Amino acid sequence: MGGDAGTLLQLSEGDGARELQRYLASLSDDELKSMITNCALKGKDVGAVIKAIFKGSPAGISDGVKRRSLVYQHCIPLCESGDLQTEVASDIIGFLMLETHSLPGPSLAHLAAGYVEAIKAGEMCSGRSLELFPTILTALSAIEALAYGKGELSGGEYKKQIINSLCSSRWDPTCVIHLTTMFRDVPLSSEELQFVVEKVLRMFQKLDLQEIPPLVYQLLLLAAKGCKKIVLDGIIMYFKEQDDRHEDEQKNGENMDVEVQSVPQDQLRHVEGTVILHVVFAVQLDHELGRELLKTLKGSTGEPSKVLCPFGVALLLSVARIQRYEEQVFDFLKGAITKRFKDDQALQNSRFLQDLIPQSCSVGQMILDTVRNSVFGWDHVTKGLVELGFMLMDSFGPKAGAFGKALEGSTALAKTPNQLACRLGGQVLLDGFKMHEPIRGEILEQVLNRLITKTASPVTHFIELLSSMVVSAPMIILESSAKVTETFDHLSFLPLTTVLGLLKAVQPLLKVSISMKDSLILVLRKAMFSSQLEGRKSAVSGFLLLLKNFRVLGSLASSQASQAISSSQIHADVHSRYNSAANEAFCLEILSSLRRCLNQQADVRLLLYEGFRDVLRHNSQLASSIMQTLLSQLKRYYEPEQDLLPPLKLEPCISAQGDQIFLQEPMAHLLSCTVHCLLWLRNVQTGGPMAGSDDDEEEEEEGYQTELHAMLESVTRRLMKSELEDFELDKSAEFSLSSSVGVKNNIYAVLVMGVYEVLIEYNFVMANYSKNRFEEILELYRRHHKLSEILHEKAGKGRVPSNKTPRSLLSMAFLSTLLSALFRDNTQSRQDSLSVLRSCPDFLRYTVSVALQKVQQLEETGHTDGPEGQNAEKMFRHLCDITCVLMWRYTNIPSAVEDSSKKDSSHNVSLLCLEGLLRIFSTVIERYPHRLTSFLGAMDVSEDEEAQNGSDGNLTEKTAFYLRQFQRALFSQLSGGEDEFNCKEAQLLVSVLTLLSRQLDPASPQFEQMFNWTLKICRETSFEDVGFSKGLLSLLFSLHALHKSPVRLIWELCQDIHSLLGDIDQLLLLVQLGKVLDEVDWLLAKRKGQKAIDRPGSAGGATQTAMQQDPVEKAVTVQLGTLLTALNELLQTALPPGTCCHTLLRELSRTYTILTTLLKYYIQLCASHPGQLPARLEKLVKLSGSHLTPQCYSFITYVQSGEQSGGGAEKKKKKKEDETITAVSAKVLRDTKAIPNLIFSIEQYEKFLIVLSKKTKVNLMQYMKLSTSRDFRINTATVEAALQEQQDSQSTPAQQPEESQEPKKKRRKH
Repeated sequence: MGGDAGTLLQLSEGDGARELQRYLASLSDDELKSMITNCALKGKDVGAVIKAIFKGSPAGISDGVKRRSLVYQHCIPLCESGDLQTEVASDIIGFLMLETHSLPGPSLAHLAAGYVEAIKAGEMCSGRSLELFPTILTALSAIEALAYGKGELSGGEYKKQIINSLCSSRWDPTCVIHLTTMFRDVPLSSEELQFVVEKVLRMFQKLDLQEIPPLVYQLLLLAAKGCKKIVLDGIIMYFKEQDDRHEDEQKNGENMDVEVQSVPQDQLRHVEGTVILHVVFAVQLDHELGRELLKTLKGSTGEPSKVLCPFGVALLLSVARIQRYEEQVFDFLKGAITKRFKDDQALQNSRFLQDLIPQSCSVGQMILDTVRNSVFGWDHVTKGLVELGFMLMDSFGPKAGAFGKALEGSTALAKTPNQLACRLGGQVLLDGFKMHEPIRGEILEQVLNRLITKTASPVTHFIELLSSMVVSAPMIILESSAKVTETFDHLSFLPLTTVLGLLKAVQPLLKVSISMKDSLILVLRKAMFSSQLEGRKSAVSGFLLLLKNFRVLGSLASSQASQAISSSQIHADVHSRYNSAANEAFCLEILSSLRRCLNQQADVRLLLYEGFRDVLRHNSQLASSIMQTLLSQLKRYYEPEQDLLPPLKLEPCISAQGDQIFLQEPMAHLLSCTVHCLLWLRNVQTGGPMAGSDDDEEEEEEGYQTELHAMLESVTRRLMKSELEDFELDKSAEFSLSSSVGVKNNIYAVLVMGVYEVLIEYNFVMANYSKNRFEEILELYRRHHKLSEILHEKAGKGRVPSNKTPRSLLSMAFLSTLLSALFRDNTQSRQDSLSVLRSCPDFLRYTVSVALQKVQQLEETGHTDGPEGQNAEKMFRHLCDITCVLMWRYTNIPSAVEDSSKKDSSHNVSLLCLEGLLRIFSTVIERYPHRLTSFLGAMDVSEDEEAQNGSDGNLTEKTAFYLRQFQRALFSQLSGGEDEFNCKEAQLLVSVLTLLSRQLDPASPQFEQMFNWTLKICRETSFEDVGFSKGLLSLLFSLHALHKSPVRLIWELCQDIHSLLGDIDQLLLLVQLGKVLDEVDWLLAKRKGQKAIDRPGSAGGATQTAMQQDPVEKAVTVQLGTLLTALNELLQTALPPGTCCHTLLRELSRTYTILTTLLKYYIQLCASHPGQLPARLEKLVKLSGSHLTPQCYSFITYVQSGEQSGGGAEKKKKKKEDETITAVSAKVLRDTKAIPNLIFSIEQYEKFLIVLSKKTKVNLMQYMKLSTSRDFRINTATVEAALQEQQDSQSTPAQQPEESQEPKKKRRKH
C-alpha cells in the first residue's frame, strides 16, 4: 500500500489530472481507507495523501463528491479513535476544514447527522474531530435548500434542527466541555444559543465537581455571544443547590441513604472559589457581562433570595473589587439585606402573610456562611467582606438623638431591620477577624479610627465589636498593640461614654501588657490636667476602672469582679504574690492622683463618688485609703459642734461665677458614697475579719468606722431638729430658676432632699427593725416630703418650667428590701415596728414611686444610679424581687378597696404598683429578652397550686399564668359598672395585657384563649372612655393579625360606625385599615418579583392555569374586596370633619393605587401569557365600580360641604386671629392635596382598566360610571374675593352673627 500512496503522490505532483482521477477510480473504498489509515498511523505524508485525493476528486462530478464524502466519513472517527498522534489528527482536521465548503448540501447534512449520532452514542470523548463540526454547520447554513422528509428546508433551518436534535439528546459527561468549546465557533441565532446554554447548564448535575470550573470557563466564553443572564443565573443556582444539598447532608447525615455520595466540603469550596475567579476574570474582559450581572441583581429585588446565597454573595463581593461595579454591588447588597429583614418582620407580624409566603432562610445566616466558606482560599472575597461589614455598621448603626443620646440600644438586643443589619455587619467583621489573618490589622484599625472620628454619633456598636474581638482573640490584638496605644492619645478629646466603652473593651489586655498599661496611665495623667472638663472626667473614669480591675493581694473575692470584661483566654498571673506589691503600689499611686479631683468641678467629683463604691467592692484592701479620703472630704461640710443646727454646711457646696451659681460639691452623693462604703464594710466584717489584715489595720478601720457612724448618727439627730428655715428653704424662699437666688435655693433643696434619702437608707439598715429608729425614718421622710411639696408648688407657679424631679439616691437593693418589708414581711416580731412605716400612705406611695423611677432609668439607659447599678445580673435579681412584691400587693389589695375618699389615681398605691409592673415587664422584655422565662419563673405571687403549675414549663405557659391574673383584674373593673370604673387602671391593665400577649406562641392554645377572651370583652364592653377603648381595640387587632387577617373585623367595625357614629375611635380603625393595605401592597410587590424571575422559564399553559388558581392572587383579591366593602360603609358615614376625614381620603387614594398596581400585574401577565381573565378580578372591578367610586365622589362633596357648614361653629370659639389664620391655612393646604390626589388615583385606575380591557377583550369599563369633571386650577378672582370677605368679616363686631357669612366664604374658596 505504501507504493500505492507513493504512486498517488507522484500523480498528484505531475500535471496529469486525468491520470490521477483514473488511478483513484481504480481504487476501491476499502483500499482508499487503508491508504489513509496507514499514512496516518505512520504519521507521514497523510496531509499530502488527502490533498492528492481531493485534487483527483473534483467537486463538480458525482464520483468526486462521493470520494470526498468517504474521506470525511473515514477521517472523523479515525481522528476521534485516539490512535493517532495529536499533531497528525490536527493536520487531518485542518485539511478537511479547508475543503468543507466545497461539499454539496446533502453531503454536509449527512456529515452533520453523523456527528449527532456519534455524540448521542458517546463516541466523541476526545473531542479532536469536533473542531470540524462548526465548519460543517457554517457551510450547511449557507445552503439555500435541502431535502427534509417530504419537503425542503433552508440550510439555516436545517442547522437549527440539527442543533435542536443535538441539545435534546443525551450527552456523555466526558464530552460536555468539548461540545461547549465547539459551539463557540458555531454561528448561532439567539434561540439556538439559548438551546445550547440551557443544555450545558442541565449537564452540570451529571458532571464530576472537578469538571465544573473548566466548563464554566468555556460557558462564559460562549456567553460572549449572548444569553448572559441565563448563564449567570444557571451558575449561581447550581452552586446554591450544591450548598443546600451539602447543608442537608450535614443536618440529616445519619438518615441519608448509604448510596448518596456527599461531596467533601473543602472540595466544594475550592471549586466555588475557582468558578468565582473565572466569572470575575470574564467580567473584567467583557463589561457587558458585568452589566448583565448587575441588571440581574436589580431584577431580583422582588425576590433577592435567588442571589442572596453564600455563593452569590461571594461572587458579588469579588466583582465589587472591580472599581466600576463596587458602588452598585454594595448598594444592592445593602438594599437586599434590609429588604429581607423587613420582609421577615412583616411575615412575623402577620398570620395572613405567613400562610401565603413560605419562610425563607435567614439572610444573616447566608452572609455569615459566606464568611465561613471564605476560609477555603477565597482571598478575593475577604476585602469585600470587610467593606460590607463596615458599610452595614456605618449605615444602620445607632443614631444620635436629643442632647447626643443614642436612639437605639445595644446591637445584642436588635429588633428593627436597621438594628439587625447593623448587628450582622458586626458579626461579619468579628468572624472575618477570627478567620483571616491578613485582614485583622485593617479591621482593628478601622474600628479604632471610627471610635476617634465619630464623636457626634454613638459608637456603641463599634465598642461592642472591639470588646468581642478582644475576648475572642486577645493575643492577636496584642500583636497590634501599637494601634491601641495610639488610640489612647485621643482619650481626652473623646466623649465620656466612648472612653468608658473603649477602656472596658481593652481592659483584659492591660492585665497582660505592661507597656499598654503604662501608656494608658501616662495619657490619663495628662488628661487629669486637661483644660476640657470631658478630658478630666475621662481621666477619672479610666483610673477608677484600673482600680477595680487590678486587685491587691488579699482583697476579698467578689462575684462582681471582672464580670463582662474578663477573658477566658487570658490566664495572666496578675493576683500572685509576685504582682501583689506592684499592684498595691500602683493602686495607691492612682488613689493619690484621684484625691486631686476632690477640688475640681461637681461632675468630676460625682464620677469619683460613684466609682469609689465599686472600687471598694472589687478591691477591698484599698478600704482604708478610700474611707480616709471620704472622711476627710466629709469633714469639710460637717458641723462638729453638736448643738449647732443645721449639722451640714451648704455654703461651701456652691460656687459663683459672675451672676451664675454652680454646684461645686454634690454633698448628698458624697454622703451616699460614704454610707454605702461603710455599710458594705460592716457586712463584710460581720462575717469575719478581712483576709490579710493585721491588728494595726483592724484598729485603724475600727477608728474611722466608729467616727463615721458617730457623725451619721449626729447628722440624723440634728436634722430631725432642724427646720427648713435653718437651710433658708421655707415657703417664702424664692425658687425661680431665672434668678441667682432661686438657683441657689434649688441647689440647696436638692442637696438637702438627697441627704434625707441617704439617711433614710442608712438608718433603716442600722435600725434592725427598731420601732424608735423607724419613727426617726418617718420623721426624716416627712421633712423630705415637705421640701418636695414646696419645690413642686413653686415650680408649678413659675413661668419657666423647672427640670425633672431629681433622681433619688436610694439604692435599688435598698428599695427591694424596703418594699418587701412594707408589703410582704409577715415576721411576727417585726410587725409592731413596721406598722410605723405602713401607717403612712405617703411613705408607701413615695417608696413605690422611687422604685418606678429607678426602673424607668434602667429601661432607658440599661443601668441605674447607686451601688451595683452597672451590674446587669444584680439589677435583674432586684427586678425579680420588686416584681414579686408589686404583683402580690396589686393582686391582694385592689385599688377599689383602698381609701375611697381619694379617687385621684396618683394617690393610689395599687395603681402605682400596676404602673411599676408595666414598667418592669417592658424593661425585662427590652433589656433581658433571653431571660424572660427565668424572670417569670422567679415571681412566686401566691402559694396555690395554680402558681406552682405556672412556675414550670415554657415561656408561653408562664406568660399565660400572669395574663390570667391581669385578665381577672380587668374583668372585675368592667363588672363594677361605670361608677366604679377607673379609666387609668383599665388603660394600664390593657397595656400590660398587650405587652405580655406578645410573648405567647401564636400556635398555642393559650394564645387562642387570649384572643377569644379579648374578642368577647370588646363585644360586651360599652364604656365610652376613649383611651381604654383605643387600647383594647389595639390589643384586639394585634392579636387578630397573628391569628388571621383582621380585614373581616374591620368590616364589622365599619358597619358599627355606620350604624352608631362615635361608638369606636374611627382614626384607630383607619390606621388598622392602612396596615391591611400595607400587607396587600407588600404581597403584590413580592408576587411581581417572583413572576419577573420565573417568567423566562415558565410555560404558557401552566401560567394560564395558575392565573386561575394562584393562592396569593386569590388572597389579594379577597382582601381588597373585603376592604372595599368596609370602605363603602365608612364612606356612607357622617364622619366629623378634620383629621379623620383627611385620613380616610388618604387611605382611599392608597386603595386605588394598590388596585392600579393589581391591574398592572395582570396586564404584565396577559402580555407574556395571554389567557382568560380570572373571574374574581372581574368581580373586584365590579365591586369597585358599584360600591366605591360613586361613594368616593359623594364623600368628597360631603367633606367640602361639611367643612363649609362646620366653619361657623369653629368661628364661635374665641381664638386669637393668628391661630385662626394658621388653622385655616393648614386646612386649605390639606384640601389642596388630599382631594386632587384621590381624584388622580381614581382616574389612573380607570385608565389601566381600559388598557386591561383591550388586552383581554373583556369590557371592564361597563362597571364604571363617568367621573365628575373637576378643575383644580387656582381661580385668582375667587381667591381675592375670599380674602376680601375674610378681612370684612374680621372687621365686623363680634356680636354680629357669623354663621350666615362663613358658609359663603368657604363655598367661594372651593
